[in-house]
Amino acid sequence: MRIAISNYTATSCLGSGIASIHRSIESRDSGLCRNDLPNCDLDTWIGRVASLESVTLPKNLAPLESRNNRLTWLGLQQDGMLARIQSLIDQIGVERIGVVMATSTSSIGRTEEGYTRLDESGLFPPDYDQPGVHNLHSPGLFVAAATGLTGPSLTISTACSSSAKVFATAARWIGFGLVDAVLVGGIDSLCLSILHGFNALELLSAKPCRPFDAERDGINIGEAAGFALLVRKDLAPEAEFELLGYGESSDAHHMSHPHPEGKGAVLAMQKSLKRADLQASSIEYVNLHGTASKVNDRVESDALSQLFNDRTLASSTKGWTGHTLGAAGILESIITLESMKHGLIPGTLNYENEDSECGFPVLMENVSKPIQIAMTNSFGFGGNNASLIFGRTDD
Repeated sequence: MRIAISNYTATSCLGSGIASIHRSIESRDSGLCRNDLPNCDLDTWIGRVASLESVTLPKNLAPLESRNNRLTWLGLQQDGMLARIQSLIDQIGVERIGVVMATSTSSIGRTEEGYTRLDESGLFPPDYDQPGVHNLHSPGLFVAAATGLTGPSLTISTACSSSAKVFATAARWIGFGLVDAVLVGGIDSLCLSILHGFNALELLSAKPCRPFDAERDGINIGEAAGFALLVRKDLAPEAEFELLGYGESSDAHHMSHPHPEGKGAVLAMQKSLKRADLQASSIEYVNLHGTASKVNDRVESDALSQLFNDRTLASSTKGWTGHTLGAAGILESIITLESMKHGLIPGTLNYENEDSECGFPVLMENVSKPIQIAMTNSFGFGGNNASLIFGRTDD
């Protein structure tokens, strides 16, 4: 079954809405800044959504207050997404539209705040008594409440592959006839747990991250909210893009390290190509996972070398946004779609010195070129891998 992408939007440190993505890539201006998160003195750079502190939830959603949900609400209001959802509701009904959200940390930042305000009995104060917030399904619950959708709802949390996998789940739901459309999304917000956690793993860089560069020394964490509406093609004949294929794998090699030979990454890409009925030579551009971790970038480079040749353009965009964890898959999918729309492929920001251990060629500078078919990769902790293929509609 053909799956169209009828609408999409993303909010990140680059700004609110998709126009900010093209503008930033075209000017090669990163959204990263020195860490200024309150009560956090770690020497690193972050991708912070500057306007988030001023966001107020509407009265009916106020009981679900959290930084993550404010970011979700801000993201939903961009690029006519709420209006498009309402239009689709009018067309097929609230029960025929599913919700598949993704996150890594959900609203754990709100939980952190609650623990700093425990009363004499060791309990949260009343305004932090939020069972719909202090759980991993918080994004799914919030989005269903914010949109009024009553179809099946799910929140996926498989580390950094989470919001790439939402596309795969949505495609299966539509293919099985469970629903006719799915609102997919990924939301992760900055919090102390995640910054200190990655610092404990010695993965944070004190500089703006440099994916694939010989001098790369770690990642930067960012926050983002991205959404897309996936629908049966006949419901959106005007849609510019389709989901052509998806592939998932779990190599379970190590809790945090990828398989040294990239076996899971290769398998995910192979499955995506097979499902799309395409050869590797059909892929014109690959948006890489490319975190700027020493090991991960090398392994991904080796994995690409097993399938593609140097005619396939490839780059990482985390130098613009940082690693947005559970939101990375959908944010980078939307960046890929915008690259296809404008015919502008982003070079890898901050990449200046080639690494002899990364054999696959990675773009340093932007390239203007029309793209028909592109792939995006997301690889997470525990060997959770996902690969997506997008194409322009041919009718």
